[in-house]
Amino acid sequence: MTVRTRPALWWRSGIVLSAGLGLVLGASSLVYFTVQSNVIVLGYFIGAVYWMVKRDTVDAPAPRLRGAATLYILITGLVSHVLLQHGANPLPGLVSGPDRLAHWSSFFLHYVTPVMVLVDWLVLKPRNAAAWKDIPLWLAFPLGYAAVVLARNALFDDFPTPYPYFFFDPTTRGYGYVWGQIAQLTVEFVVLAALVVGLDRLGTLVAGRWRPVRA
Repeated sequence: MTVRTRPALWWRSGIVLSAGLGLVLGASSLVYFTVQSNVIVLGYFIGAVYWMVKRDTVDAPAPRLRGAATLYILITGLVSHVLLQHGANPLPGLVSGPDRLAHWSSFFLHYVTPVMVLVDWLVLKPRNAAAWKDIPLWLAFPLGYAAVVLARNALFDDFPTPYPYFFFDPTTRGYGYVWGQIAQLTVEFVVLAALVVGLDRLGTLVAGRWRPVRA
């Protein structure tokens, strides 16, 4: 049995398709973390599919990068659903309304791709590849993103889309509010990163006990 007949290859090809469709159907700028995280996922999984075919293996390459991509896309999905959409159902906009393409783009970027990447992380190989020491390295990107947004707006008054997200905007509640939001999000991202590592370790224990069918 070659890798071309294994579910892992086709699942990861589906992730490429989902992230690609979300980016192509939308008109959002690279200034948004949503777009950046999906570009990272798209690039990683294109490379993973190529690696799997070339090496005839179900193991994805660069486990540390895979964990980072998983964390970033989960941040995208959770921040969008909880903070930006306030838990609203995303499905109605897919079948009615004037901006269905934009809704489909958002659905792929914020829901389909994060869920598919999470399933990949929980089910497919390699397992037990994440390390607790990876967490500070993973967090450098979202924290660096926040720093760039704030520094850019301090230096350039006329930058388009100065505040991509409301929690970066000091014009209404001041910088105290912004720093408080960043501190709260940082704590939540640390917990989420620890959960990503923990799920990888837990999945290994379960796999060793139950011996699931190979993907």
